Amino acid sequence: MSILTDLFAFIGSFALSTISQLGYAGIFFLMMLESMVVPVPSEFVMPFAGFLVSQGSFNGILVILAATLGSIAGSLIFYYIGKTSGHTLVQKYGKYVLVDTEDIKKTEVWFNKRGDLTIFLARLIPVVRHLISLIAGIGKMNVKKFTIYTILGAALWNGILTYLGMFLGQHWNEVSQYLEGLDIIIVVLLIVGCLYFVYRHLGRKKKIMEQ
Repeated sequence: MSILTDLFAFIGSFALSTISQLGYAGIFFLMMLESMVVPVPSEFVMPFAGFLVSQGSFNGILVILAATLGSIAGSLIFYYIGKTSGHTLVQKYGKYVLVDTEDIKKTEVWFNKRGDLTIFLARLIPVVRHLISLIAGIGKMNVKKFTIYTILGAALWNGILTYLGMFLGQHWNEVSQYLEGLDIIIVVLLIVGCLYFVYRHLGRKKKIMEQ
């Protein structure tokens, strides 16, 4: 646990330094990184920006705008990586992580039916929001819908964290401390989900071989 604490402390220090030096551009940059699976949680970035708003150093609307633009920029980059290279990567390396073309077809069907709600809700869930853009790209979700619901979800999440930072003032870091535990819980749930996926995949493969 101390390793995670030290890691979060380092990330938090990096985020604070970047915002202090680059201002709105720093917020944009950090939120872009967050949407590209780089471990810079918005829970560190936005509450601090909100605190600066409460101090009169930043404008609240511009903070949320910069953060949301950064979120959509990083998300679109990862979306297009998934859309253009996802199938190739699965064909070459999918067998090592028990993913095949059949899984891609299921992903495409899912995003065609429920992609809008999936993207919107995923932007509100720590850890998951880092991965959803890549998955949406692999699933070939309509890019206009992807962009709209990413903006809506990101703006809502960024706004909530900014407001919390403004409300808590000098105690803004309590937001990240509280959500740190939530991040760990979600990571554990994702690991359990991956193990269940492996179990189901191996079971399906065993049935096919027996036939």
